[in-house]
Amino acid sequence: MKATDQGVSVGGGGGGVGAGGGRREFKAVPFIGYLSALLKTQLLSEDLVNGVEIRCGEKGSCPTACHLCHAQTVIGLGGGPGGGAGGRGGDAGDGGGKARGGPGERPSPIPVLLEVSRVVPLYSLVQDNITKEAFKRATMSSYWCAGKGDVIDNWCRCDLSASSKTGLPNCSPLRKPVLRLSPHLEPSSSMVALEWVDVEPLIGCKVSDYVFQHKRVEDPSEAEVYTGETLSLVDDIFSGLGSSCVVAGKRNRDHAHSAMYSVVFKCLEPDSLYKFTLYAVDSRGGHSEYSYVSVRTSCPMVDDSRAEEIADKVYNLYNGYTSGKEQQTAYNTLMELPAPLLYRVQHHYNAHYEKFGDFVWRSEDELGPRKAHLILRRVDKMSHYCRALLHSSFIQSRTDTMAYVSCQSEDLSRALHSAGGGGALHGSLHDTRTACIEKLISVQRNTYGSTNLR
Repeated sequence: MKATDQGVSVGGGGGGVGAGGGRREFKAVPFIGYLSALLKTQLLSEDLVNGVEIRCGEKGSCPTACHLCHAQTVIGLGGGPGGGAGGRGGDAGDGGGKARGGPGERPSPIPVLLEVSRVVPLYSLVQDNITKEAFKRATMSSYWCAGKGDVIDNWCRCDLSASSKTGLPNCSPLRKPVLRLSPHLEPSSSMVALEWVDVEPLIGCKVSDYVFQHKRVEDPSEAEVYTGETLSLVDDIFSGLGSSCVVAGKRNRDHAHSAMYSVVFKCLEPDSLYKFTLYAVDSRGGHSEYSYVSVRTSCPMVDDSRAEEIADKVYNLYNGYTSGKEQQTAYNTLMELPAPLLYRVQHHYNAHYEKFGDFVWRSEDELGPRKAHLILRRVDKMSHYCRALLHSSFIQSRTDTMAYVSCQSEDLSRALHSAGGGGALHGSLHDTRTACIEKLISVQRNTYGSTNLR
């Protein structure tokens, strides 16, 4: 909306309202007063009330169920000397609208849906400079500083009363980042990729860092005593001083101030539940609320051909009279296998040789109950889901190559300062210069066929 010096203009399909006559000087009048005057005078008097211009476009007819759109009569809006209420597409201010009937008629126009196509700040409608500036300050304070401070450049100067329990100003509170799985990098048995949108506003608090906590959850019902390993995005990951198993990336979004951050964890345990926690840290040391993501990594990789070969080897060792040397060879062979591969060996053994006794019974008979228990108890830690997948009729391995962004800080002074025990330098994360390159990562995955999930 904007002020105009020629009355009111409604463009589009809603019908024109004429306001003939010469150009008028602006008059300061409340909007509600303008509407009242418009109805009372019907634009017929010499003292026209100036108002705002509303640019609209027709969006279709009102639905038949809307009772407000189907009034039988409306108050006719007569025109000035140059025209009146009338034709579609009319424009106030040019006096070109044609009246549908005489001065006493009340037409029933076809109602339409309108869409405002031009929006300007409310304070731009105010003509008095002092009032306009006060309105602008109040609007900016309400939007950026929660109405508890003033906008100074790109930060909020908080009022004395706007303090948190810790005594820090909180008129521009730190927003909670929303952590999520990256849609571009599917989790694997050893890799999980996460991402979040930067929460630093254009005006207000400054985000100086993001802090990660991640841990492997052995029992989801256990108490939250150990929070896991803590990593700083700036001091540990961007600086390159942390583990090579964790890399971070950054890419800009719609405008320069908006960024998307990502973190890739590359050395995780398969078939394990992990909990990732993220929170933002502002330039004053304040923390945002925590954001959580829990994800279970995929089932371990299994070489199905090797599993079948080992099953045949064990059968040959168990077959017929088993000497002590053969027993020890079978025991050593099975104990060296990782649990998923051992479970797959058991599947192939039973599939081919169960008629001579299943794998568990034959192991107990040939090796003794104690050694057989030492071998078989290792598969108990596997999830029921992965056990079901390992009963598939076939398992094939494949390697996927995926792209990710890796960034490192170009500001070594901050990294060296943190490594020397000086703590993080407070400032905006946007001031940290980073060099980013796109890299490729090879991820191995299993493909299961004819799975019977029980």
